[in-house]
Amino acid sequence: MIDKKNIIQSEEKAVLVGLVQKEQTEQQVQEYLDELAFLAETAGAVTAKRFTQKLQHPDSRTFVGKGKLKEIGDYVNGRDIRIVIFDDELTGAQINNIEKEINVKVIDRSDLILDIFARRAKTAQAKAQVELAQYQYILPRLRGMWKHLERLGGGIGTRGPGESEIETDRRIVRDKITLLRKRLAEIDKQAFTQRKDRGEFIRVALVGYTNVGKSTIMNLLSKREVFAENKLFATLDTTTGKVVFDATPFLLSDTVGFIRKLPHHLVESFKSTLDEVREADILLHVVDISHPAYEDQLGVVNKTLQELNAFEKPTITIFNKMDLYEAQTFDEWLEESTKKEILEDLRDRWNNETNGNAVFVSALEKTNMDLLRKTILEKVRELYRIRFPHKSEFLY
Repeated sequence: MIDKKNIIQSEEKAVLVGLVQKEQTEQQVQEYLDELAFLAETAGAVTAKRFTQKLQHPDSRTFVGKGKLKEIGDYVNGRDIRIVIFDDELTGAQINNIEKEINVKVIDRSDLILDIFARRAKTAQAKAQVELAQYQYILPRLRGMWKHLERLGGGIGTRGPGESEIETDRRIVRDKITLLRKRLAEIDKQAFTQRKDRGEFIRVALVGYTNVGKSTIMNLLSKREVFAENKLFATLDTTTGKVVFDATPFLLSDTVGFIRKLPHHLVESFKSTLDEVREADILLHVVDISHPAYEDQLGVVNKTLQELNAFEKPTITIFNKMDLYEAQTFDEWLEESTKKEILEDLRDRWNNETNGNAVFVSALEKTNMDLLRKTILEKVRELYRIRFPHKSEFLY
């Protein structure tokens, strides 16, 4: 990991900033800031206030306009606000300019996500992946950020003739990126060999937006204890285990959650982890149906799957947290017949959208899990018949 303190200390007070740009509504941006607040909470910060501004395009110098920046500065000055978090990526120069105006530490959404990933990384692979993403994030921002970056290296023998400090730092960062890529390439080879050694088993991967309940479902289906927590990115490392349903074995993997505006450096760095998705035979796309923006989240995941060339794989869409959905949607005076009609309409709609491949469950309440197991088993056996017809012992 980059040798610097976490960008957010526990219980720091934070201010969030978002732009309402063209083709966006105020409501959409507030939903985005809801997620940013959850990210900040995951990193240990408490949101004190939000600021939004309508602009066609971000200001090239300070992202928001001068008047809005002064408003933010007036609010943070005299209050115990330690950090201001912007919902979009900032350049190093923008960060530097904003900090000069408001005298408070400034980070953007990507830096916040990288900080959370750095805290969550446990294995050597995950740590190397996050560190690579951090250096790739820092490299184009070194000039603007240099004043408040800790030195990444230096000393006798590290500076070339005539090099400035910023040029030395750039060289050090590039060298670290090269070294980390080599290290990850070696880990990728080992991971590929391990995946090849799994034999002719059908491979099933859980995918979905972060914090939708993938790890809880993994635990219920596999009877393994995968870490599950009501925070974003509770799981970074892919967990794979052998599962047997009715004498039919297959491999089940839990993967890192996706999120809106996931920094592309992270997608690149986590390539080997995402290979579990690329190489899976069946995807279980978990959706938190109780979330007010669950359709947007579903769309984000589908777009990411398209980028990974995995969108056309056989997929079962699992609408999780039905207990919360019903609690939020129905009140105690609503007639049972009306509730039933609403739920039937919901199921009909998504069964049509998914060609009949939708299952509605509550992992917490363990409702409809038998139907989910049956649906997965049918898909797995269907693929065994097509790909490995000689494995007749798995088919019935």
